[in-house]
Amino acid sequence: MPEETKPEVIEAEIVIIGGGPAGLSAAVYAGRSARKVMLLEKGLVGGQVAMTMDIANYPGFPEGINGTELAQKMRAQAERYGVEFCTAEAKTINKDGDTFTVETSKLQVRAKAVIIATGSQPLELGVEGENELRGRGVSYCGTCDAPFFRDKRVLVVGGGDTALKEALHLSKFVSELTLIHRRDSFKAEMIYQKQILSNEKIKILYNTELKKITGEKKVQKVALYDNKNNVESEFEVDGVFIFIGTKPNTRLVCQLVPANCGGNIDTDLDMMTEIEGLFAVGDVREHSYRQVATAVGEGATAAMAAEHLLQERA
Repeated sequence: MPEETKPEVIEAEIVIIGGGPAGLSAAVYAGRSARKVMLLEKGLVGGQVAMTMDIANYPGFPEGINGTELAQKMRAQAERYGVEFCTAEAKTINKDGDTFTVETSKLQVRAKAVIIATGSQPLELGVEGENELRGRGVSYCGTCDAPFFRDKRVLVVGGGDTALKEALHLSKFVSELTLIHRRDSFKAEMIYQKQILSNEKIKILYNTELKKITGEKKVQKVALYDNKNNVESEFEVDGVFIFIGTKPNTRLVCQLVPANCGGNIDTDLDMMTEIEGLFAVGDVREHSYRQVATAVGEGATAAMAAEHLLQERA
């Protein structure tokens, strides 16, 4: 039998896992420290930001900036300082002494410091028909899928910033949009609430829950429940967009930090976890505000703290 091919082993000083704003910011600062830095990203550099059409609250861009453009600029800045980017999914992290080993399907990366910036993924409602019709009318990204629903009728679920921002974007494409929220008021920033209320294309249903999504080959109908008046109803739609929050991608730390497995990762003010040399930033971190600006700050903090740690060990 042929011998099993062993993955290539790469020696680095700092490895960053995740290429969203937090990871890219960490890459810029780590690269500027003249360290050997590698960033691992399993998919699109930029993460969820790359799927955002317009970022209106990032400092320095009074007219807003496209998420993909911002991510590309940040990547170019990191590459300018010698950061190596690798498209690979990190599978496990192990630590032996002061050295971490990050395993991917392609290679192993050994480093003295690891910055986890793996972000989060959308929460599912768990209603009947959601998984069966995912990708066939059920979506968790209005920015990605809005063009497919031009002149269609859609339902948007949620009451936070993301739900309202995505609803506003979708309203530019669809013919009708119904926004439902299970409470009697939104929790989103007031600026988005005002824009939603003034948009004639958007119909709002408070105290309303989605109970079922039906359709043979694509979304055709939804069943709703008015939890204030105890009334059930249904109506026809072409798409359902769900924005009820996210869950952190923390599978990687289950072995090293079992207490944070499946949840957000606890850190100190330097973004370091209870494991020396292991940092966490962005949406994956406990107490993060989950904004591009704060993610960038956390990434910068972690990179500088990692550099100080390596200097102390030298």
